[in-house]
Amino acid sequence: MPTESTHRSVETVETAFDLVDALKERDSAGVSALADEVGLAKSTVHRHLTTLEKRGLLVREGDEYRLSTWFLDYGIHARDRRPVVEVARPKVDEVAAETDEKVWFVLEEHGLGVHVYGAEGKHSVTTHARIGRRTPLHQFAAGKAILAFLSEERVAEVLDRHGVAGQTARTITDRDVLFDQLETVRERGYAFNREESVTGVHAVGAPIREADGTAVGAISVAGPANRLRGEVLTDELPDLLLGAANEIEINLAHS
Repeated sequence: MPTESTHRSVETVETAFDLVDALKERDSAGVSALADEVGLAKSTVHRHLTTLEKRGLLVREGDEYRLSTWFLDYGIHARDRRPVVEVARPKVDEVAAETDEKVWFVLEEHGLGVHVYGAEGKHSVTTHARIGRRTPLHQFAAGKAILAFLSEERVAEVLDRHGVAGQTARTITDRDVLFDQLETVRERGYAFNREESVTGVHAVGAPIREADGTAVGAISVAGPANRLRGEVLTDELPDLLLGAANEIEINLAHS
């Protein structure tokens, strides 16, 4: 049975990560700004920051703190312990070279899509996507490709937890419409993103599935809407991605 001491310890951990999240959003900040952000006394925030700095999680620069590269070591370790990432990496590079566009490999974790590996073609565009970025699955092609191959119970759990907020004016924010689209994705095997995560950008995503059919990740190609359109978007890229996904699945099964 949890004790009062245990409860305080849990609150301490939550406070520490509230501060970490706040610093991630601000890049760097001082004690007063962070105290206002998390709603705690400056003395309490200062103790937390000092402890986190001593443990190497933060770096102090003058009167402000920022996140340290300690998190990079843990993030890379967490990514590289997933065998599918290593198997998918060369195929992502190959598809980027063939399409000249931006290609991503995405994993699902805690109901969000995590961009864990990307490759740039000669004409790839820069968006807000980056290594480590966590994005609601319903907002982008790779995420919808993953959602379509999760159980209905799991999809409902993900949407209950993270909602269906819009990223652009074109993001699907109606659950019934989303479920209908996921059914279509299951039937054809791939998902589209038509300016649903970034205005002016289209994408196609295909799931990487385990033997039982459950998605463990997805591979996607993204590019300018005026370039990824017509048969390129609806036929050529889906065929390419389905072939790439199939190769990754076969190599994963025998790795």
